Amino acid sequence: MKIFVRARPNAKSEKIEQTDETHFKIAVKEPPKDGKANEALAKALAGFLKIPSSRVFLQSGFSSKDKIFKII
Repeated sequence: MKIFVRARPNAKSEKIEQTDETHFKIAVKEPPKDGKANEALAKALAGFLKIPSSRVFLQSGFSSKDKIFKII
């Protein structure tokens, strides 16, 4: 399954908004350096979907605000 995420790093608070079945807007506190924000996005997405974070992989958008995560 592919999940499309619009990321907002360096946010004041963490927030997840689901716009439809596969599209999310996620705000995380971590900065977009050294992959910290990407890791936080994956953990937040896993928590929201109630699955282990080991099943969430960033497929594309490593340095973009628009990302695609793959759920296995």
